[in-house]
Amino acid sequence: DGLLIRRSPVRVGEGEPTYWLRLLSAFCIIFSTPNLLFSMQSRIEFVIPVSFHPDSKRIMTRTTPLFSPLLFTFILMLSGYSSAQTVSDDLLTEQISARSWQILNDILGEVGARPAGSEQEKQVLYGFTARHWHQTSGIPVNSQPVTFKQNDSEKRSANVWITFPGVSDKHIIIGAHADSTGEDEGSQGATDNGVAVALLLGLGEKLHTIELQHTVTLVLFGAEEPGLFGAKAFTTALLADSHWFTKAPFPTAMINLDTIAGGDHLYIHSPTQKTYKLCAEEQSYNSSTQVRDSLLSVAQTAGLPFALHPTFPDFPSGETGGWSDHAPFACAGIAVGYIEATNFSIKGRDGYDGYSQALHPSLWTCLDTSQKTSCAPEQEQQWGRIWHTSADRLDVLNKLYPQRLRTQLNAVTQLLLSFLAGDKQPPQHSD
Repeated sequence: DGLLIRRSPVRVGEGEPTYWLRLLSAFCIIFSTPNLLFSMQSRIEFVIPVSFHPDSKRIMTRTTPLFSPLLFTFILMLSGYSSAQTVSDDLLTEQISARSWQILNDILGEVGARPAGSEQEKQVLYGFTARHWHQTSGIPVNSQPVTFKQNDSEKRSANVWITFPGVSDKHIIIGAHADSTGEDEGSQGATDNGVAVALLLGLGEKLHTIELQHTVTLVLFGAEEPGLFGAKAFTTALLADSHWFTKAPFPTAMINLDTIAGGDHLYIHSPTQKTYKLCAEEQSYNSSTQVRDSLLSVAQTAGLPFALHPTFPDFPSGETGGWSDHAPFACAGIAVGYIEATNFSIKGRDGYDGYSQALHPSLWTCLDTSQKTSCAPEQEQQWGRIWHTSADRLDVLNKLYPQRLRTQLNAVTQLLLSFLAGDKQPPQHSD
């Protein structure tokens, strides 16, 4: 009942051969060469490794001349299939990551900063989703209007999503906010939150080609920066009637992608055990670590550089505050995981809260490297911050860290694909 991806059968000459095509080929080779088979007089001893038999360290099998090459061919066939599968998974990761990087460059080149409620935000929410989701998959893209107040004026934004049906009754939401802030400081929102938006757009180009065990909804939230307005509206509609809203069961899990590249370290968070202040009903709050722990387990198996942040005042290890779009989902009783690139070991302006992303000297007025804080706190202007500043641009970040954003994007892509393909059971929703 775990989350399983099965690729659609490929045409001959395209991609990896199917299991049965390999099997048929093996039998054809064996039975078309009888002289070779019966000319083998000696018996052959085979050692079958653990991966083929879970109950024994090894199995020794002596075979007749006829079945020795048959067994040998069968083992080679399985090994070759496993290798081809690994290569294919790696190739899919690289394809989606490379495509997402190109989409990020398109967003920043064509649109730039995306203030909540602006035409630039709408261009990403509607134009880019139509281009990269609907036109590639043919699946309808849904939207929900979001109205909010900012500086005493009413503004309009939206949530936009696409749902890829699975065969089970489990439903996983992967979301990222489309808006940005700090445009007055020169920010283009490259890491907050352009990289995550581009990844969801790139992922949405491929999910329709994959048979999903569980339903997956990709959603771009509007108006996160002024107050999580998009995520709040989305969860309110889910609670009212989930099946009408997303054409899928009530979500069993939510993965939040916010600032997934740029910072010194890649983290996976869960909500704090203490109920977020924005929650209306404490009894529905879900502080489960199951999604976080499942993602971390997948990362460790794949050798990916994700970790829980260490324990700091107000933030136990692996827990994070309610300042992003995961929070309304936790309030709605949905188990959440949150992927973020920052540096919790920095003592920033407000302490160890993750709002200082990096220790690069160019991001500090005066950096005390040994203490990971400012050497002149009263005069410090930058505090190692990327988000909402003039540093949150590709032209700046690519100079500071030539490969970091691309490498971190690839790691998050691989993590999500491995999670969706792995035998990880989504949490059960408790009413």
